[in-house]
Amino acid sequence: MSKITRRPHAALYPVPPVLVSCQSTGPANIITLAWAGVACSDPVIVSLGIRPERYSYDIIKESGEFVINIPSAGQLEIVDTCGVISGRDYDKFTELQITPSPTQKIQVPLIEECPVNIECRLKQIIPLGAHDLFLGEVLLVHFSEEYVVDGRFDLSLADPLAYGFSQYFRLGDLLGRHGEFALRKR
Repeated sequence: MSKITRRPHAALYPVPPVLVSCQSTGPANIITLAWAGVACSDPVIVSLGIRPERYSYDIIKESGEFVINIPSAGQLEIVDTCGVISGRDYDKFTELQITPSPTQKIQVPLIEECPVNIECRLKQIIPLGAHDLFLGEVLLVHFSEEYVVDGRFDLSLADPLAYGFSQYFRLGDLLGRHGEFALRKR
């Protein structure tokens, strides 16, 4: 197999585009981020890559709290729009008719329409370059009941959205479960 090389760039794909809600002293805001992930499982720590010039950067830094709202593919217009318009100029909750709902552990609203909402407390900010890495401890996770089957979150019902190379994708079919293939070979 022949390979083509490129300069270093964000080639890790797919990644989840998320809607991060935040609030400090002013109105709540929403930022779309594709640089989000799990950094640690115990304690549960998530990571967000945020450019310092983004409006939400200072809001999260000041409040020390945020909610990662995981949208479905059907919410692509909201995801894309929240990533293009600025909270400096628009109230995104009002403009996009998004429902802010109270959280239980922090003072930042979650997005009611999203299948999953993750309440987080900021633990650390690590300057990296164009983006700073925000590490947040997960305090509580909310799942919309319509996506829970037999006590487990059903990812296929949630219609997950993925992002890569400046494009959005709908994730496909379940191919297997963790450890299933390794156990077959033993």
